[in-house]
Amino acid sequence: MAMQTAPEAYVPKTKTKWQRLLGDLRKDKWLYLMLIPGLVYFLVYKYGPMWFLLTAFKNYQPFTGFWGSPWVGFAHFQRFFNDPAFGMLFRNTLSISLLNIVFNFPMPIIFALMINEVKFTPFKRAVQTITYMPHFLSWTIICGMAYVLLTTEGGLVNEFLVRIGLPKVNFLMSESTFRPLIIGQSMWRNTGWGTIIYLAAISGVDAELYEAARIDGANRLQQLWSITLPSIKSTIVTLLILRLGDVMDTGFEQIFNTMNALNRSVAEVFDTYVYNTGIVNGQLSYSTAVGLFKSVIGLILVIAADRLAKYLGEEGIL
Repeated sequence: MAMQTAPEAYVPKTKTKWQRLLGDLRKDKWLYLMLIPGLVYFLVYKYGPMWFLLTAFKNYQPFTGFWGSPWVGFAHFQRFFNDPAFGMLFRNTLSISLLNIVFNFPMPIIFALMINEVKFTPFKRAVQTITYMPHFLSWTIICGMAYVLLTTEGGLVNEFLVRIGLPKVNFLMSESTFRPLIIGQSMWRNTGWGTIIYLAAISGVDAELYEAARIDGANRLQQLWSITLPSIKSTIVTLLILRLGDVMDTGFEQIFNTMNALNRSVAEVFDTYVYNTGIVNGQLSYSTAVGLFKSVIGLILVIAADRLAKYLGEEGIL
């Protein structure tokens, strides 16, 4: 009698990467369809213009077109590095950005911690609403408000100084007051908006930790230092990494609307320099090279900060 062999066990076929991808697309097709507007936006307005970064390596002439303009290699970069304005631009941009990090980056954290300690909900919501409303004002309006308050010709602040017997101060056209003015405007506009992220992170902290700390006799300050801050540390590190990527980006609108002939030596930054050389003077290839240099420095800072965060045991973004 012939021996019967046992049937082979069924081994399911392993799906390939593309098969898994297609399966996910079919399963969550409506969610992926919702991504299309965002993807189109980034493709058209973020990735599409990157093609024209090649202009930085050409001597672009509008009449001959992009392809008809000759290649010049790194000539525009060499010209920029040898320009006497390079040192001034680098110094002004870094000083404003570092002052923003030192004074403006911690403010939303401090403000969020203060609001979180408020137990009267209506007052808490009113403060949040009032403080983040300035974020929706354009820099043109904010700089106009600063002019009305600080001008020597009938400005509210200078009129008050005169009333108390002090001389007028030319806040708007003085080199010594330009940077404090920029930092103050940014703080007023962005502090309330920045607290939203930190309050969301604080709301995710386990309430049992606070209860256990209270049982152990910890006061409010000790709970904040030992529970709240460590719990939102990853959020702080992530936002700091992203902020370092914008070190070379000080904000064109604010600087442009506050800068004038008397404070230009401390106000001229990469963004305004690109505008003046590229749009006003028509040096498109040269201004593109300056902008590309600024973007590369920002990318290097983000990667370096991310690697440092991971080295110190924190979660990065890359």
